[in-house]
Amino acid sequence: MMKKLLIEFEADWVLSHREDDCLPVDAICKALEGMTEIKVEGNSLTDIFVVFDEQTVQADELQKKIKEVIASKFPQDDLNSVFRFKLVSEQAGGEKDVQDEPEKGDSEAEQAEDEEIAQKRAKARELASSLKEELNGGNKLQDIADKIDGLVGAQAFKDLANELVLISPETKKRKLGDLFAYQSYLFAIGDGCGFTTYLELLAQLLSATGMQKMRQKFSVIEEKLPNASDGPNAFNSIYSMLQVGSPEAMKVLGLDISEWMSNLNSPVLRNFLREAEKSSDGFIIVFRVPFVDKEVLAKVEGALNDILCIRTLEFPPMSEDEIKSCAKSELQKYGYKVSAPAWGYFLKRIAEEKSDGRFYGFNTVKKVIVEMLYKKLLHNASKQISSDVIGKKDTMCLCRAESDSELSGYEMLNKLVGNENIKKSIEEIIAQIEFSMQNDSKDRPCIHMRFEGNPGTGKTTVARIIGKILKEKGILRNGNFYEYGGRDFCGRYVGETAPKTSSICRDAYGSVLFIDEAYSLYRSDSSDRDYGREALDTLIAEMENHRNDLVVIMAGYKDDMNVLMKGNLGLASRMPYIIEFPNFTREQLYEIFVSMVKDKFKYEEKLFEEAHKYFLGLTDDILNAKEFSNARFVRNLFERTWAKASLRCQLDKQKTVVLTASDFERASKEKEFKTIIPKKARIGF
Repeated sequence: MMKKLLIEFEADWVLSHREDDCLPVDAICKALEGMTEIKVEGNSLTDIFVVFDEQTVQADELQKKIKEVIASKFPQDDLNSVFRFKLVSEQAGGEKDVQDEPEKGDSEAEQAEDEEIAQKRAKARELASSLKEELNGGNKLQDIADKIDGLVGAQAFKDLANELVLISPETKKRKLGDLFAYQSYLFAIGDGCGFTTYLELLAQLLSATGMQKMRQKFSVIEEKLPNASDGPNAFNSIYSMLQVGSPEAMKVLGLDISEWMSNLNSPVLRNFLREAEKSSDGFIIVFRVPFVDKEVLAKVEGALNDILCIRTLEFPPMSEDEIKSCAKSELQKYGYKVSAPAWGYFLKRIAEEKSDGRFYGFNTVKKVIVEMLYKKLLHNASKQISSDVIGKKDTMCLCRAESDSELSGYEMLNKLVGNENIKKSIEEIIAQIEFSMQNDSKDRPCIHMRFEGNPGTGKTTVARIIGKILKEKGILRNGNFYEYGGRDFCGRYVGETAPKTSSICRDAYGSVLFIDEAYSLYRSDSSDRDYGREALDTLIAEMENHRNDLVVIMAGYKDDMNVLMKGNLGLASRMPYIIEFPNFTREQLYEIFVSMVKDKFKYEEKLFEEAHKYFLGLTDDILNAKEFSNARFVRNLFERTWAKASLRCQLDKQKTVVLTASDFERASKEKEFKTIIPKKARIGF
């Protein structure tokens, strides 16, 4: 006859072992899994059935074996009262005969005992369900903890997560979740640096620890706090949203308050904070501002702390090492890796993305990775290969100015048209620096420079070449090139400028930091709201503190640069080298055009005859005009000629593009290039 042996454990005892690697029922299953003559079924966290045939397996031997398993697994416990056996017979027709079930006529005392046992079993089932939920929550908590631990940077957030996990058992035990709901946060974090991700992880963490009952779906809301200028009704939608929060399904509310950083004492903001405090039982509120100066951040925290309980977390901009770690992690998702030589060009591309003053952290890094993977897939398909290693050539093509990358710095300098005096000046500067480095008795000169000249005279190109030469000479350790406009250093809000300027300089340590239109940082009206002065003060400090590991080159019109230097004597003294970039002559402009054509396309000889005639016809007024863009003007004309030729060849179904004189003539007659105006005939005598 088939029988079932029921093993029941006291729920409280099982609960006391919830942190063990293996629960009691799991230990029994593992011990019996090799025995083919028995079967385990219907197990929960507090009881388990073992089915066997009494003709082949003795019940007392089976019980003895199970006792030995439990004793060996939990040797420190008194096992006499924590579990018991019950033998159940399976009869024909599916009926069961429970051996210790009381028969009719038993005493009332025995019936009362059975009722007590039934109550204990009900409690056991309840505790088992609770334990199962807790164990599942523990697994979920571990997953979330692993995600947080795997974040790049974000040390402040990791510290917060560790603290929440640490205090969660006591918080749940004492039922202090409602008090914890009063805790709000202030995150100082830049655009695209993971604010949404941190909000989602915070919501998941609070739910998994059991500290808060979070809404299962759509647990995070992000809003930007309306500006006071938006009108008296601007806050109505936010106030309405705060009213629907619930302690039974809380949400994390991320609020961008950047626009209020200079208006922290506004009655409108104060009223909103009071409403937010009233709604703290339905929302965990996380305020957001940019990564700003600590003094300014302290003022924001103080203003919020007047009404709410605030915990402040700072998220500094990512360093190059953190950007690489972020990229590696993203690439691993797709099964790709980057070779060591390729990282340099990847970081150059990141520098180019930063050069317009708008870098969005993780979002920008992911955008570059997507572009890189697309080019890699295209390369693999065209070559009919399968490679998961992204090499130097794969990342080189991401950068804008790498056509001459295999040439030395001096070779690139010598390829430039004209600029003989500039080449000589650069050679003298580098010779002086090399001499000072070789002679310990000489102080190393400050190597920050001023480039003065009109647009398109080669200032940016020469600055990039100088970085390459200084790297080759061992003067700079990296030699990369970081290009920014003057106003790119200025923040949008109070306190944002100094950290932003410091971050830009930090990226450029060991390299060249080129600042075009640098004069835009200085305004003589002494406006307190102009962040250019703050940027200059921070920049001067960086130039002095890292004078041997950073080359700052400021560029712009000569007159404007003189005004900048006169208004900032500390800046002028730290930039001893001045290189003037004269306008190109007509012949030099023509030579630049010829070099561009020969580097890129096939051509007919008459093209150069037409181009030579055009450039020689440029008037002095045009060449000396402040807005004339010199080589940039030539490049634009070259690209327009190229466009005309491409369209013509496409219509004629020609596979090879050949530039002709007619292409140039059509391009030069367009409005922006039609600069040669014939003299009008006089009317009269």
